[in-house]
Amino acid sequence: MSELLPQLTQQLFNGLSLGAIYALIAIGYTMVYGIIGMINFAHGEIYMIGAYVGLVTLSAIGVNSGLPLPVIILIMLLVAVLVTGVYGYATEKVAYAPLRGGPRLVPLISAIGMSIFLQNWVAIGQGARDMAVPALVTGSFQFKLGTDFVVTAPYSRIMIIVVTVLLMIALTLFIKYSRLGRASRACSQDLRMANLLGIDTNRIISFTFIIGAMLAAVGGVLIALAIGKLNPFIGFLAGIKAFTAAVLGGIGSIPGAMLGGVLLGLAETFAAAYISSQYKDIVAFGLLVFILLFRPTGLLGKPEVEKV
Repeated sequence: MSELLPQLTQQLFNGLSLGAIYALIAIGYTMVYGIIGMINFAHGEIYMIGAYVGLVTLSAIGVNSGLPLPVIILIMLLVAVLVTGVYGYATEKVAYAPLRGGPRLVPLISAIGMSIFLQNWVAIGQGARDMAVPALVTGSFQFKLGTDFVVTAPYSRIMIIVVTVLLMIALTLFIKYSRLGRASRACSQDLRMANLLGIDTNRIISFTFIIGAMLAAVGGVLIALAIGKLNPFIGFLAGIKAFTAAVLGGIGSIPGAMLGGVLLGLAETFAAAYISSQYKDIVAFGLLVFILLFRPTGLLGKPEVEKV
C-alpha cells in the first residue's frame, strides 16, 4: 500500500505527457471537422513530417554548434511549424478544396490517399528505417515517495507538458479574441451564413488546416526529442489515436480535444502499467466505445445539426 501512491504518481505523469501529444494532434482533427464537417486523415502524417523537419533542422544546425539548447529547440520548432504549415495548406488545396460540396465519401478517400502519399514521400526521401534523434534534453527531476520508490520526471517529458499547456492557452485566447478566431467560430456554427455575411470562408478553412498542422508539428518535434527515434510510419497510429481522442472529447470542440487527448493518454499508460502493454490499445479504444454508448457526442460535444 505504501508503494501504491508513488507508482500512481509516476504513471499519472507519464500519461499526462503522452496525452499532451495526442491533444496537440487532436485539435487539428476537431478544428477541421468543426468547420467543414470532414476528417483530415492525412493529419497524422503532418505530425510525422514535423518530426522529420525538426531532425533535419537539428542536423543542419549541429548538436555542437555552440548555440544555447533552448535556442536550438526553438529553431527546430519554428522551422517545423513553418514547413508543416505549408504542407497543411497544400493538403487542403489538393485533397479537399476541389472536392468540397460533393459527397462526403470522396474527400475521405482523397485524404487517405494523401496520407499514403506523404508516408511514401518521406520514406523515399529519408528512408524507411528508424532514424535516431540526438538526446538534446537529458536528465530528470527525481523525488522519493514512500520508502524506496523514486518518481522520475524526465525534463523532455516536462517540456512536452509545459509547451502544450502554453500552446493551449494561446490558442484559446486567439480563438476567443482575435478577428480570425471569431471568424472561425462563426464558420463552425454555419459556414454558408458566414459566407453570406462577408467572411472569406475559403481563407478561414485554409487557416484552420495551417493551425492544425502547426500544432501537430510541435507535437512531432517534442515526441521525437523525448523518444529518440522516428520513421515515416509513426504518424498513422498517432493520427488514429488522436482522432479517437477528438471523438472521445467531442469532435468539433477544442476543449473536448484537449480533454480527450489527456484521458486517452492516461488510459493507455495505466493499462500498460497495471494490466499489460499488449492491452493498452484495447483499453483505450474500449474506453471510447464505453463513453460513446452513453454519450454519443463525446464528453464535451454537442448534438450535431445537419447543415443543408
